Amino acid sequence: MPAPLSDEQNRLDREALLDAAERLFYERGIQAVGMDEIRAASGLPLKRIYRFFAAKEDLVVAMLKRRDQRWRGNLAAHVEQVPDPRERVLAIFDWLAEWFAEPGFRGCAWINAYGELGASSEAVLAEVRSHKQAFHDQIAVWVHAGGLPVTEPVFLLAEGAIVTAGISGDPTPARHARAAVATLLGTP
Repeated sequence: MPAPLSDEQNRLDREALLDAAERLFYERGIQAVGMDEIRAASGLPLKRIYRFFAAKEDLVVAMLKRRDQRWRGNLAAHVEQVPDPRERVLAIFDWLAEWFAEPGFRGCAWINAYGELGASSEAVLAEVRSHKQAFHDQIAVWVHAGGLPVTEPVFLLAEGAIVTAGISGDPTPARHARAAVATLLGTP
């Protein structure tokens, strides 16, 4: 009988599984990727994968939750290093422009998941809505610190830039959205 796996090994295996799933789902789409491909990419047997996540939907939700923490954390780290509150709001769009220019950028993972599964998976829909609300709330904090009531336009410009860049494959929408927000903020 094999020795039981340590908590650390379980954590490492779960992370490897989520890494593989995230990469494949983001590159190719959730429905296009089968569990055998995730098994091969993660190096874990299917039986072990299903011990972590009973269904593919559970894996998708866990991947989106983890990506949300990293994505919003990276955004916050970039934005919060800017001392001026109004410039901080503009820094959102500078970070988006860098993200859009990364190799392999395929748009918003949550919009992509919604497009594939939003109508058929309440769990995925809930996770997409949770991410979008958290992103909205994050923007609201930075906008309110700047003293202007423009959270909704800033949020919509960010979301529009993300979707447009994802579809066009061009990072320019971040620059256009930034210019529109600068106008809203009265910042040259």
